[in-house]
Amino acid sequence: MHKYKNISNGHMINSYESYAVRNPANGDSLGLAPISTADEVDTAVQAALKAQKPWSEISDNERKEFIQRVADVLESNSDYLAKLITQEQGKPLAGPGSRFEMQACVGWTRVPATLELPPETVYEDDERKDVLQRSPLGVIAAIAPWNWPLMIAIWQIIPAIRMGNSVVLKPSEYTPIATLEMVRLINDVLPPGVLNTVSGDGTIGAQLTRHPDIAKIMFTGSADTGRKIIEASANNFAPITLELGGNDPAIVLPGTTAKNIAEGLFWGAFLNMGQTCACIKRLYVHEDDYESVMAELKAVASQMTIGNGMDEGVLIGPIQNRMQYDKVRELVSDARMNDCDVVEIGEVPDGGFFLPITLVGNSRDGQRLVDEEQFGPALPIIQYRNLGDAIASANKLEAGLGASVWANEPDQASETAQQLEAGTVWVNQHGAIHPMVPFGGHKASGYGVEFGIEGLKAVTRPKVISIKK
Repeated sequence: MHKYKNISNGHMINSYESYAVRNPANGDSLGLAPISTADEVDTAVQAALKAQKPWSEISDNERKEFIQRVADVLESNSDYLAKLITQEQGKPLAGPGSRFEMQACVGWTRVPATLELPPETVYEDDERKDVLQRSPLGVIAAIAPWNWPLMIAIWQIIPAIRMGNSVVLKPSEYTPIATLEMVRLINDVLPPGVLNTVSGDGTIGAQLTRHPDIAKIMFTGSADTGRKIIEASANNFAPITLELGGNDPAIVLPGTTAKNIAEGLFWGAFLNMGQTCACIKRLYVHEDDYESVMAELKAVASQMTIGNGMDEGVLIGPIQNRMQYDKVRELVSDARMNDCDVVEIGEVPDGGFFLPITLVGNSRDGQRLVDEEQFGPALPIIQYRNLGDAIASANKLEAGLGASVWANEPDQASETAQQLEAGTVWVNQHGAIHPMVPFGGHKASGYGVEFGIEGLKAVTRPKVISIKK
C-alpha cells in the first residue's frame, strides 16, 4: 500500500505513524497518510521561518512568476489530482465536481498573480506625507477542510505566498492524500520551505496553531474548532481568518416562476452533495408557490444519478465520512418524526456513504434540520405567508455566511437582499464566488475575508511611513 508523505523544507518526510484513507463510495483503501509528531510540526514551522525572509526579499514580479508556474503545475496535473479528489472526497469527476474543483484551483492561483497592492499615500499636505505600506506577516498556519480540500487549500496558500509569507498547511485528516500530492507537485517549482505540510487529527492542528512562530492562522471548518483556534492564538497573538460554515437561507419572492429558478436552487443546495459551507441550507417559499417549487425541484432531482463519482454520468456522490453521514440521517429522521413531508429521490447504491436527494417539506423553525447546519443532501423547505416573517426567520440563527433572494426580476430582490444578515447575499444565484470578490462571514460564520485585493491585505501587516517635509 502506498504511503504518502509530508513535505518540509522541500524534502519528503518519513513519518513513523500512518493510517489508511478510504474511498467513501466503496470503502476501498487509497493508501496510508502520515501522522505528524510534535517535533515534525516544529521542524515544518522552522523550515517555513527560515525560508520566509529570503522569499519576501525577492521582487514582487518574481513572486508573481513563481505563482504562475504553480498554476501551470496545477493545470498539467489536473486530471491526476481530480481523480484523487473523487476517490478520497467522493464528489464526482463530472459536473460541478472534482474537475471543476481543479479548474477553480488554477483560477484562484492565476488571479492573485495579476493583482497589485502598491504603497498608498493616505494623507499629504504642505507639512507631511503619510504612506501606508504592506509587508508580509511571516509564517502562516493554514488549516484546510475535507469538503473542497484542494480548492480551499489554494485559497489559503496562494495569497499568503504571493505577499511574501511562507506557509505550513495541515489538510483535513479525512482528505489528506490529494492535498499532500498537490503540495508535492507545487514544491517542484517553489523554493524549499516556502510551502510545507503537517498532517493528522486535531491535536496536530492545535500544535500548529499555538506554535510561537506562527504569525497568522487561516482556518475553514466548524465553529467549535474555530473557537479552539481562537483560544490557541492567545499563545502567539496571531491574527486569524475564520470561515466557519453557514446555514444559508434562500428566499423565493412571491410569484417567482419556479421553472426558471429550479436548476439554480437545486445546485445551490446540492452542490457537492450539500457539503459546501455556502450552500442553501434553508429554502423559504411563499405558500402560494410551494407546490410549484416542490414539483420543479423534484423534476430536477429525478434527473440526477447517484453513485461512485468515478463512473460516467454520475453527478451526485457519497457523503465524505461516517460522522457526517450519520448526522444527516439523524436530522432527516428527526424531521420525519416531527411530521415533515420527507421526499427522497434517487436510487442509492449499496455500500458507501450514499444518501438520496431529500426534499423536506412542511419544515418549521425550531426543528433540528432547520436550526442545525446539515451539510448534506437534505433541504428543508419552509412556507411563509408574510415576507417580513421569512426575513426574520432567515436572520434568527447565529450563522451568517451567505444568503440568496430569488425573483423574476433582479430589481425586485434588492430590498430583501439588504435586510439579510450575511457576508454575501446573491440574487438569482447562490454560492457564486469569484477570485476578485471578497468573501467572508458575519456572526458565528467567522471573520476576515478572502479573495481579491482585500484577501491580499488580510495576509499582510500594515505599516505607515510618516514623513515631515
